[in-house]
Amino acid sequence: MKRSEVREHIFRILFCVEFCEKEEFEDQVELYFHGHESINEKTQKEITAKTENLIEHLDEIDEEISAHTNAWNLERLGKAELSILRLATYEILLDEQVPRKVAINEAVELAKKYCNEKAAPFINGVLSKIGQDMNEE
Repeated sequence: MKRSEVREHIFRILFCVEFCEKEEFEDQVELYFHGHESINEKTQKEITAKTENLIEHLDEIDEEISAHTNAWNLERLGKAELSILRLATYEILLDEQVPRKVAINEAVELAKKYCNEKAAPFINGVLSKIGQDMNEE
């Protein structure tokens, strides 16, 4: 499975989890894979591990997003937009296998697919600021 497909599955799980409690995460992942039986076990483990790691670092990720959204409260963001920002910010900050530009470009593509037309430029701007700050450190 392509990395972009894995990324999209992680996004979809994050989006689903937005509607339930953190304690329900494992059940949501199980339900998700039950509906996507074509995903092999190895890929399921990769998706689950990355999603769990992201959720473990959620406070740090949300802090980073908040610092770059020009006083936007994260609760004002749509759930799809927030899930995309969280995934890409995780990749920029913590996933050394994903180049920053790839994380940003893939996030913009997800936004074009799942959000309204204003989301992609917004997401691109926020993630570009996060990437620039990482370059300065």
